Amino acid sequence: MIYSGQIVDIINEKIFPGELVVENGRIMEIKKVAKADNVFVVPGLIDAHIHIESSMLVPSRFAQLAVTHGTVATVSDPHEIANVLGIDGINYMIWDGKFTPFKFFWTVPSCVPATDFEINGATLDATDVGKLLKRPNFVALSEMMNYPGVINRDQEIMAKIQVATEIAKPIDGHAPLLTGQGLTRYVEAGITTDHESISSHEAEEKIKLGMKIWAREGSAAKNLDSLISVLKKYPDQCGLCSDDLHPDDLYKGHINLLVKRLLEKKFDLYQTLKLASYNVIKHYNLPVGLLQSGDWADFIMINNIDEFKVIKTVINGKVVAKNNKATFKPRPKKIKNNFCTQQITRNQIQIKSKKETKKEQIKGRVIEAIDQQLITKESITSMKVNDNKIDLTGEGDVLKIVICDRYGKNMIKTGLIKNFGLHEAAVAQTVAHDSHNIIAVGDNDKAIVKAINEIIKIRGGCLLIKNNRLAGRINLTVAGLMSTRHGKVIAKKYKQLKQQAKKAGAQLRDPFMTLSFMALPVIPELKMTARGLFQSQSWQFVDVLIDE
Repeated sequence: MIYSGQIVDIINEKIFPGELVVENGRIMEIKKVAKADNVFVVPGLIDAHIHIESSMLVPSRFAQLAVTHGTVATVSDPHEIANVLGIDGINYMIWDGKFTPFKFFWTVPSCVPATDFEINGATLDATDVGKLLKRPNFVALSEMMNYPGVINRDQEIMAKIQVATEIAKPIDGHAPLLTGQGLTRYVEAGITTDHESISSHEAEEKIKLGMKIWAREGSAAKNLDSLISVLKKYPDQCGLCSDDLHPDDLYKGHINLLVKRLLEKKFDLYQTLKLASYNVIKHYNLPVGLLQSGDWADFIMINNIDEFKVIKTVINGKVVAKNNKATFKPRPKKIKNNFCTQQITRNQIQIKSKKETKKEQIKGRVIEAIDQQLITKESITSMKVNDNKIDLTGEGDVLKIVICDRYGKNMIKTGLIKNFGLHEAAVAQTVAHDSHNIIAVGDNDKAIVKAINEIIKIRGGCLLIKNNRLAGRINLTVAGLMSTRHGKVIAKKYKQLKQQAKKAGAQLRDPFMTLSFMALPVIPELKMTARGLFQSQSWQFVDVLIDE
């Protein structure tokens, strides 16, 4: 095969008219010619860190959309399905991804469970991690989320890190807002990357300690703009990632949109493309081509540098996408679920004072959700007490958040949350990082209970109850996290579901994505789990009500 165009050589930093001679999936020769096709040929794009499960699509369906945007590879952490199904879930992701030409590179989940503060469906110990890391499918140890465990040199956590170190596999990090001596100790353990930085100051401190920074722009957390100065100052120590990308956003674009934004901000072309390919390839030692002779023929053709519109995507010399359509058709299969819970009642979601009280008002801790961020704030508010139960009538934006475990432990916990803004409505889903229990938010008990019971009935998905009626739903038949349907279908259904939530008063850009992180205790400041309300600063459970 011969591919013609304006070759963008990011290694030697030059553009020239040329032809790529491809044989057996590799670039055998790069010819400079007097005249070539009027398209620009650039290296294929790579997402440095993503959880495929957050797209609500199985890997093969994810790939079907990603290639249309010029993505040829991802460094994917199957952490979500591992917390539901363990090694069986990881094996499913690898197996399904093999039915595509896409280059999935997997990392071994380091935190299953993420902490001891949640209830999940499986456990991976250091022995399991070691066995997986030795398999050729895995390129690194996944993000080490339990940073207090690393800092305090927890025995089991350090055993996992030691296994990765001994076989020379990189170790990914997860250290939101960590600074100073704690950060130094975290990096000294062998952690090499971080994708949680939300400010340039935070990112620069980590870079100076030797970490690589993957600038994240996903559906919930959008940090690219705040890290622009760091990308300019340290272009060789950074990369681009999405972390979590919901189906409607994936349908619109992927890493290509980040590249385009950087170029619009007058970033250097070669440095920008290195952020989206070279830096990630070199860090993880990935077998992905960079438009050099002898490389795998992994590249994209775009109309011009300014618009960066992807015309073709080529992987191992074969056209896998053309004119915004994949050339391959996956046929994914379903997998067993892990769902064991019973229908609930309104009495099970009450917030009650531990003591009999005659007070008319009582103070409580409230999770403040922040739009387009994973972190939350903790605030204190006063609420009415009625028959020793919290009465939120007339409390405005303070709603109930309920976690119902789905693994047969019969744990249900209720807390308080604000900034969702629902009216006569509730939302619920089984996408709840990282343990993926049922999570729901609503402004009245009847709607919350109905939403949770509907989720139990379909055994996984996300939905909206409005005026006590089902207003929208997506069934997620694979582990309660993903669908085997075409990404275009799920993207449309998800977009409609968000629109219905907005009509029901939701204030957040993506209420379902934000909701999915409200049960993640390793992200500051206050989160709700099936074991109770967790405060990250003190690294312990705290009472919802301050009535002592």
